[in-house]
Amino acid sequence: MRIVVKIGTSSLTDELGVIDESVIESLCVQLVAVRALGHEVVVVSSGAVSAGVAALGLETRPTDTPTLQALSAAGQSRLMEVYNRHLGSRGVVAAQVLLVPHDFIDRRQYLHARQTLTRLLELGCVPIINENDAIANDEIRYGDNDRIAALVSHNLAADLLVLLTDTAGLYTADPRTDPSASLVSRVAADDPLPSVSAGQRGSSRGSGGMASKLSAARMASWSGVRAVIAASSRPDVLVDAVHDLDVGSTFMPNDRKLSARKLWIGWASQVEGSVVIDDGARRALVERGTSLLPAGVTAVSGDFDEESIVNVVSADGVVIARGMTLCDAVTLRSMMGKRTADLPAAVAHEVVHRDDLVLLVS
Repeated sequence: MRIVVKIGTSSLTDELGVIDESVIESLCVQLVAVRALGHEVVVVSSGAVSAGVAALGLETRPTDTPTLQALSAAGQSRLMEVYNRHLGSRGVVAAQVLLVPHDFIDRRQYLHARQTLTRLLELGCVPIINENDAIANDEIRYGDNDRIAALVSHNLAADLLVLLTDTAGLYTADPRTDPSASLVSRVAADDPLPSVSAGQRGSSRGSGGMASKLSAARMASWSGVRAVIAASSRPDVLVDAVHDLDVGSTFMPNDRKLSARKLWIGWASQVEGSVVIDDGARRALVERGTSLLPAGVTAVSGDFDEESIVNVVSADGVVIARGMTLCDAVTLRSMMGKRTADLPAAVAHEVVHRDDLVLLVS
């Protein structure tokens, strides 16, 4: 089995942002145990920025991009020191891999990343992946490692994604404020989870939150990967997740796996604008799986070019899909609402082809 494990900043550091070595040691012990069972393991680890904050003695975590990038550079080496020490003492070599969105968007980089990670696994290493925060700016970065972990799971055709966090899993409500909240132990593929409210924000030391983990779990499911959200503090959480025991919230893999191209379109590309559609077009996309035609478009937002990524928004403001356009924003504004028969022969008769469209609702 090939496993991707993601652990967040809130789990790795204390309230002051100092790396908690006991957490990494526990994780490393479990990584070695899982490898002894014959499995391959890749780790996606946050914590570089917070480690930099602690290393430089700052009282609070800054918010401006240049400082955060500098802190990540100072903290990343310190984070790897801990992994190197605790894996190395157990006879395992850790290998640092820093990724940026371009590594998933560009086909050549996507395949190169796969080749490198696969070779590291063949050599018996445990790759430790983080986003390259030191060089990625706000316009080209993901901002949380949950999505990176899901994309890595797809890239490596993993069997299991384990998202370790500071909560026991997904709840029907916020358990900190609602005593009736209950843990959702198993989620079927395409389950819309209508009663679940997931917070958007993570802790003050991290950048993710339950919403980003839900998104990552759904991405993994659409890649044919079983995903688990569980508490990093639970004893033997990784080993038990491998054996499919109830350790948190498990998301079952979907039978309809997305291609790498559609995964890029859905989650790895920068959104340049949005297209609002009427109810008829929404039904055609969701129920019949058609392409998006100009006749169903009612509004266009943004100044995008041909082959840009746009959100497809329903009349009630819900983002139902994401796709790559066949025309630019100016052309689309001149075409919207028109029937195919009324369009000039020189322009594309589809706004987004179904092969370049990813539905975000079921």
